[in-house]
Amino acid sequence: MKKTTTRLADGRELLYYDSRDDVVRDAVDRRLLDAVATSAELRRDPLLGDTVAVASHRQGRIYHPPADECPLCPSRDGRLSEIPAADYDVAVFENRFPSLAGDAGRCEVVCFTSDHDASFADLTPEQAGLVLDAWTDRTAELSQLPGVEQVFCFENRGKEIGVTLGHPHGQIYAYPFVTPRTELMLRSLAEHRERTGGNLFDDVLADERADGRRVVLEGEHWTAFVPYAAHWPYEVHLYPNRRVPDLLQLDEDARTEFPHVYLELLKRFDRIFGEGEPRTPYIAGWHQAPFGAADRCDFALHLELFTVRRTSGKLKFLAGSESGMSVFINDVPPETAAQRLREVASQ
Repeated sequence: MKKTTTRLADGRELLYYDSRDDVVRDAVDRRLLDAVATSAELRRDPLLGDTVAVASHRQGRIYHPPADECPLCPSRDGRLSEIPAADYDVAVFENRFPSLAGDAGRCEVVCFTSDHDASFADLTPEQAGLVLDAWTDRTAELSQLPGVEQVFCFENRGKEIGVTLGHPHGQIYAYPFVTPRTELMLRSLAEHRERTGGNLFDDVLADERADGRRVVLEGEHWTAFVPYAAHWPYEVHLYPNRRVPDLLQLDEDARTEFPHVYLELLKRFDRIFGEGEPRTPYIAGWHQAPFGAADRCDFALHLELFTVRRTSGKLKFLAGSESGMSVFINDVPPETAAQRLREVASQ
């Protein structure tokens, strides 16, 4: 992998990740851009104890532009975009409309490919491996920023999720705090250790592998399963079989196998609702240990993938119980979801 760092016209950082070492990235951003002005502010909820980011400047972000005006496509034929180069493998840049900025953290955009009409599932294993390398590198770099406690690499796909740009891309959030979801995991981890002496993540993975009913696919180094208490109709957790706290600690064997396992999972997600259906909307995100956690080596890196579609043409909306009280009601038994995801395996 070759990494090239440069700057956009307004000073934001742009990084190219190339599979070939002989690629030269010297294109200059010729746009006339004002300096980025953000209003990102973090406020703590005194009742729930969680943090809310207030970012009013995001009201002006680009919303579903036509394909020929996509800001994530390469700059070509006189049309200038966020990517000055005429082509790229993987590109990462500071978000122009960040939810977190300055002392409140950092947000980056990850463009998986220059092909506007592709999706992550369309990538080759080599391309997907390069994205994994970019995620890992950004985790390492962002962890060194003052105040950053946790890095979250994720992808939102589909208008149903709220995506405003159709180009295949994801995001990376560097939080200056530990997120509420991770806090809950750490609390459960500590309680399980005190109660049993074991590691919660190891025991969950071992139990799912032993039971087998919710296992979707198994590799030599990765296991994908629908969790016993899945919140979403189709939800898969992907764990490395050897526990590590973050992407930086994955060994080469796990890194080599990951693209094959993950691409197969995404292809199955696109088939679960039958032929002729639009591509399945989903959220996929890496859960990594906070950098300052005392027991971070007990945390298990894993990826969570789920869709808001519950059946053909119908979405799972978060209504009163889910949105009001955080009590999920799942319409699809996890064992049924796992069986369906096994049925649509690639031939």
